[in-house]
Amino acid sequence: MQAIWGWLGSLIFGLILDQAAHAAEIKVLTAGVMKEIILLLKPKFEKQSGHNLTVNVAPAGTLAKRIEAGEVFDLAVITRPAIEILIEKGKIAAGSRTDLAGVGIGVVVKTGAPLPDISTGDSFKRSVLAAKSLTHTDPAAGATSGIYLAKLFERLGIADQVKSKVILVPGGSSALLVARGEVELAIQQISEIFTVPGTTYVGPLPAEIQNITVYSAGVSTNTQQADAARAFIRILTGPEVAGMLKPHGLNPVIVER
Repeated sequence: MQAIWGWLGSLIFGLILDQAAHAAEIKVLTAGVMKEIILLLKPKFEKQSGHNLTVNVAPAGTLAKRIEAGEVFDLAVITRPAIEILIEKGKIAAGSRTDLAGVGIGVVVKTGAPLPDISTGDSFKRSVLAAKSLTHTDPAAGATSGIYLAKLFERLGIADQVKSKVILVPGGSSALLVARGEVELAIQQISEIFTVPGTTYVGPLPAEIQNITVYSAGVSTNTQQADAARAFIRILTGPEVAGMLKPHGLNPVIVER
């Protein structure tokens, strides 16, 4: 009997070692837009797969440059155009692009502050000009909303007027500056600003000046963990995620291949 128990113990120990040997670290590079959802799904993936998921967050443009420069990763979650370019450059596997969600740009103010009128393009323009200070992500960091807003201010003819009162943030949520009372308005992708404590979400930019960005996932061409990366994509596109999008300021997208 003792011999049997010894054999069983060795078998169990061997299975544990085998599982540990096959566990891998799956590196995900993601833009901030999808950060919260990915972190919420991380425990489920790790439990189901036995792998560890590491999540690295930066603006989409920054991540695209890092990937082009040769950074090692398994899965990227960035803008659809960036994924397509990286596929063309051989950095992301052809056929692996999976559209996840779309997001627009919105405005927040500090809780208790008057809500600016952003119902039309003209009223948004007037509100921006009237604000003593505003913040958005830095275009130089490759931030999608920052790049768009810089071009929008030029299009509206107010770039020179707002330049001196814009505080740029390199990444993360610009709404944090509003919450601390440092800035009057934050303008950024909705998923990154509308639930920041201490702020009030005013609403999205009006349709005539809105910009919807689609975020997609893509698997690295050099990953040794392609199956695991694709398994996480399946979780990202699973039925439970559909109910998570709206509370996080995201919208479902029509899948394009």
